[in-house]
Amino acid sequence: MEDKKDLADSLSIPDDADDEEAAAIVAAIAAHVADGERAAAAVAAAAAQSGDSWDGEKWAFAGRVEATSGRRLRRVPDGTPREKWTAAARADRF
Repeated sequence: MEDKKDLADSLSIPDDADDEEAAAIVAAIAAHVADGERAAAAVAAAAAQSGDSWDGEKWAFAGRVEATSGRRLRRVPDGTPREKWTAAARADRF
């Protein structure tokens, strides 16, 4: 809330602006701020929805396990930790 108050304090409407111009300035700034808030919310929602995922990395991990241990993985479970050392320590369970 302090950020909005600081922002309001730093904005000014020209002294020679009539009521319509002042309203247009306020509307443009409000729309800009709302767009930024919506964009930030969309990014946060996408990050929360995707979370940590093995998408695109499962085959690489399986290939590394096969190359280093000679053991072929049939699949890397979705619940496998993404931290590579932890996942490697559990590779014998896959």
